[in-house]
Amino acid sequence: MTQVKPELAAEKRPVNLKQLAEYLHLSQTTVSLVLNNSPSGRSIPQHTRERVFEAARRFQYRPNYFARSLRNSRSMSVGVIVPDVSDGYFPVVMNAIEEHLLKSHYFYVSASHYRRPDLVEEYSRRLMERAVDGLLLLDTPAQIHVPVPAVAISSHNPAPGVVNIVLDHDLAARLALQHLRGLGHERIALMQGAPGITDAKYRWISIMNVAEEMGIPIEPGLCMHIAEATQSPEAGYRLMRDLLQLRRDFTAIFCFNDISALGAVRAICDAGLRVPQDISVVGFDDIITAAFSKPSLTTVQQPLRKMGLTAAQVLLERIADPEKEWPAEIVMEPELIVRESTGPAPEKSRRTEARGSLSLASPLGELHKRAG
Repeated sequence: MTQVKPELAAEKRPVNLKQLAEYLHLSQTTVSLVLNNSPSGRSIPQHTRERVFEAARRFQYRPNYFARSLRNSRSMSVGVIVPDVSDGYFPVVMNAIEEHLLKSHYFYVSASHYRRPDLVEEYSRRLMERAVDGLLLLDTPAQIHVPVPAVAISSHNPAPGVVNIVLDHDLAARLALQHLRGLGHERIALMQGAPGITDAKYRWISIMNVAEEMGIPIEPGLCMHIAEATQSPEAGYRLMRDLLQLRRDFTAIFCFNDISALGAVRAICDAGLRVPQDISVVGFDDIITAAFSKPSLTTVQQPLRKMGLTAAQVLLERIADPEKEWPAEIVMEPELIVRESTGPAPEKSRRTEARGSLSLASPLGELHKRAG
């Protein structure tokens, strides 16, 4: 076993790269390649790599990122701008981003703008003042003109030099509507996302186009619109509750996201109906809780982890090679995850019965009953 040099063993402070290399009888370059998991260092024998890691742990070696940044003209940090990090979509994406950045020895600073344009501008400026090497923009559509590489997720950001990670919304709409049509659903309620959410516009356009292409009637009375961006199921609950008070002549609903779908399921149950026996429900995103709700939620799965990992990978590659050309968009494919919240459309007689029950249950029906 390699003996520890007395002068190194007596050192109470963490050692530097030069001291560690001398102790191991290796070059500083070799030690650095191993510790930074550099592709160039993967040809170094495994037993040598193990010696390096073991010595680094023993002597509490920590890379000097400040010195490295001076040599490379980089801060080894990136900025991440998000609307918020509440439950649902963003934690999954952020977890994947963080995983890749940490593995690549990059530090990140995140800021939540809560969909306020002034904060988007202010935070991007502040991050640039902190000399970040690049920016990751999650659902942040503002045209931020920055002198560093930028990658946007679900932002559809038209700013020059921004690489956008986007979902194939046409395919997403087709997967959901074909599934419902295949189960015999003809009258389908649709829920549009809030204006502040960038994806809402593109997803709605795709739903309208695909529905028309498939011959699915789009009734204004069955189209709902979430008023403001929220990560609470309450918005979906209220919209479905209000719709059921007016009419029940539909057998399925395609919600904007899983959060609103969970609220819709609760409203359906509170109205004395069953999911999916009376109304089928389809969500969007496939957040962690979708599989564990009751009933478990059928949903269009966005590859959230893959989108986060891809964004982080592309950003670091752009930082490493600023001259390399990238497409304006990298398109991700969704997948339909079929669970318990969708089933065959109820018989026509049951739909007629549901309409009949409306005449007694709804405010309009109550007025008719009193008039009689």
